[in-house]
Amino acid sequence: MNSILASVQDLKIYYENQLKSARLRAIGWELAAMVVFGVLAYFSKQTVLYILGFLVVGIIAVIHRYHYKKSYARIAIFKTAFPDSWREILRMHSVFYQSLDAKKQALFEKRVQLFLFGKRVEGIDTEVDDLVRVLVAASAIIPTFAFPAFDYPELHEVLVYPASFSQKFEIGEDQQSENIEGMVGNRYMNHSLLLSKPALLNGFNGRKGDNNVGIHEFVHLLDREDGEADGMPERLADHAYVLPWLHLIKKEMQEIKSGESDINPYAITNNAEFLAVVSEYFFNNPEEFEKKHPELYTLLSKFYHQAPGEKLRS
Repeated sequence: MNSILASVQDLKIYYENQLKSARLRAIGWELAAMVVFGVLAYFSKQTVLYILGFLVVGIIAVIHRYHYKKSYARIAIFKTAFPDSWREILRMHSVFYQSLDAKKQALFEKRVQLFLFGKRVEGIDTEVDDLVRVLVAASAIIPTFAFPAFDYPELHEVLVYPASFSQKFEIGEDQQSENIEGMVGNRYMNHSLLLSKPALLNGFNGRKGDNNVGIHEFVHLLDREDGEADGMPERLADHAYVLPWLHLIKKEMQEIKSGESDINPYAITNNAEFLAVVSEYFFNNPEEFEKKHPELYTLLSKFYHQAPGEKLRS
């Protein structure tokens, strides 16, 4: 996972340094090409090799610019102001955003812009407006807020459906028994994430709660970063936490089964769903979660490098 960055300026410098390193590598290849073709031309007395050398240098420069065109465009986003209408959406709908100080809110806003620049958000038989797009981005950013340079590299698009859907992505009259509100794509949709628009909006109703399908699905993506969605986010967690986490999952699942817990029973489906469900609760109602589930709160705070309950108390 990317190193922790504290401000918009830190993030800008991080991306600029990445681009600078890439450009220096390209310059190195250009210089090497000039030297090789220059030496060959000098000893062979073939002037055409000088011309060929300049052509190779030009090709390297073009390839670099093409390969990193999104990186150059991303840097330009730091000069673009965050729309007031988007800020109002976050103020009205995201408890997490409301809990941040001005500096952190600015970082959150910039990450919304960067996410929407890099990922497509498209509607399937439904309109996708700024409200939906901003809340999709917020869903992605909240779990990774302590890691601003992380951008879900395997995700290309988020598909928004007008209602719940089936495993075969059917809606309405064609839909079978399933009522799926969110899903990480697999096989030929491996780079997609699917969300039900009503469920997405319900998770950002501006009030504390334990349900947020957007956060739920992006946590699945994070969990899958190590190759498998198994409820153990190895990219986030130190190895020292693996056994305590697994023991805690077992204990909490038993309490859910016996009716002694307020955690959504869907959490007992498997370890991956447990992580996603409790993460919803952790981010959407952290004070209540910390009070009722202090051990879970402590471990999730270590995973995500965040303590959202402290933000709200301050």
